[in-house]
Amino acid sequence: MERLLERSFTIPGIRYQIGVDAIAGLLPVVGDFVGAALGAYIVWEARNIGLPKWKIARMIGNVAFDTAIGAVPLAGDAFDFLFRSNSRNLKIVKNHLDKHHPATRVIEG
Repeated sequence: MERLLERSFTIPGIRYQIGVDAIAGLLPVVGDFVGAALGAYIVWEARNIGLPKWKIARMIGNVAFDTAIGAVPLAGDAFDFLFRSNSRNLKIVKNHLDKHHPATRVIEG
């Protein structure tokens, strides 16, 4: 889900990766809330695997911040290309799993 939302396409020439969240954010109002709903799915799954409430709150804050700033016309669209709330949330989940469930650790190259 994180890859789809944050890194599913590469802009030719500059090789910068963008995802559905940034593209959907270009649609006024609706796009930002679609991105927030998809981002909330990652938070929901984190809750289901048992992350502590303070980590869930931090993840909700990331999605809320991304949605609030992304709703600002033009400046919010530029912000969506730079702030990757879903990548931050995935990092929170991975760090938790690495610490509390080391058998699930994945070595990334």
